[in-house]
Order: sequence, then C-alpha cells, then structure tokens
Amino acid sequence: LNLSFFDQFMSPVLLGIPLIALSLILPWLLFPTAPTRWVNNRLLTLQGWFINRFTSQMFMPMNQGGHKWALILASLMMFLITLNMLGLLPYTFTPTTQLSMNMGFAVPMWLATVLIGMRNQPTAALGHLLPEGTPVPLIPVLIIIETISLFIRPLALGVRLTANLTAGHLLMQLIATAAFVLLPLMPAVAITTAAILFLLTILEVAVAMIQAYVFVLLLSLYLQENV
Repeated sequence: LNLSFFDQFMSPVLLGIPLIALSLILPWLLFPTAPTRWVNNRLLTLQGWFINRFTSQMFMPMNQGGHKWALILASLMMFLITLNMLGLLPYTFTPTTQLSMNMGFAVPMWLATVLIGMRNQPTAALGHLLPEGTPVPLIPVLIIIETISLFIRPLALGVRLTANLTAGHLLMQLIATAAFVLLPLMPAVAITTAAILFLLTILEVAVAMIQAYVFVLLLSLYLQENV
C-alpha cells in the first residue's frame, strides 16, 4: 500500500517505451497557433495578452542585454504551467515531479546566467562573492559561504518545483483515499473530507501556476545580477 501512493510519480512505460517524451511533447499541441488572418480569436488574444504582460513585467527592471532572454523564459514559463496544470487531471503523469527533469531545466539556465556574468563583467560577477565593507577576518569564510550559496541555487530551483508538486499530489491522493474509505463508515466525515479535497484542488491549481512563475522569476533575477 505504501508503494502505491508513489506509483503516480513513476514514469509511465508502454511496451517498454517510456511515455515521458509524449507527455512533454503533447502539451505544445494544446496551445492555439496564430492564424493567417489579421484578426485573432478570443483565446489567441488572451494568450498573447498574458505572454506580453508576463514578459514586460519580468524584464522591466532589466537592462537591454537581458531582453534577448525573453523568448526562452516566456516559453519555459508556458511549458511549466501547462505541464503542472495537466498533471492535476486524473490518470495523468506530471513530468515536473521528476527531479532529474527539473534539474535539467535549472542547471543549464543557471549556468548560462553565471557564464554571461563572468564573460560580460567578471569583476562585478566575482564581487558578488564578497559584500562590501566586510571585516578582514571574515573574508575567507564569507567567500566560501557565498560560493556555496551560488552553487546551491540550481539545486534549490529544481528541488522547490519537485517538492511542491510531489507534496500536493500526495496530499490530494491521501485525502481522496481517506474520503473513499470513510464513506461507508462515517458519511458525514467523508463528505467534509471531500469538501476539503475540493478546496485543496483549487489550491493545487494555484500552486501549479505559482511554482512555474517562481522558477522563471528566480532565473530572471539571477540573470539580472549578471547582465
């Protein structure tokens, strides 16, 4: 029984073929694509408005050099939101509960921001490792601490996304199982539990969106330090 709760996080396999590739590719088909006509439909207009608002808000504090990241960060945001939201449907697999995949997004993007900083402004990038006005005896210790915190960033990005989604899915499954088991024994308690489950589901939809946003927002902040 203990294992069965975590079965939902196992990568699905059909005839020996891992289906995680499908679950990553298929969400792109759900996005409306622009028609050749001049006037867009409502869905496209809404999608365009959302992406414009998101990118303008994210790149407002950044100088011109960081703006070329707009496409990749907006795409990553839409991709993560879609995967997180689709994973809340019954009988689906959420690829973003896999730490390996989230680290695969986090590490290269973080490394790119660091390398850009080292290339464009090496002095300022290394200056982040030592805050101004540090007492001399603390300098070696602080440099070590700041370096460790720099390297923990991608780990924190990946683990934050994984842990939030995994915890949410597990909690939903536990409460749903409890409601199911309690229904014949204590109907009133079971109905209350189901109401809690409904509220939790709404919360999980919010978490799915917020976590995608936080992932991309933190990447943009790391980029802002380095451009």
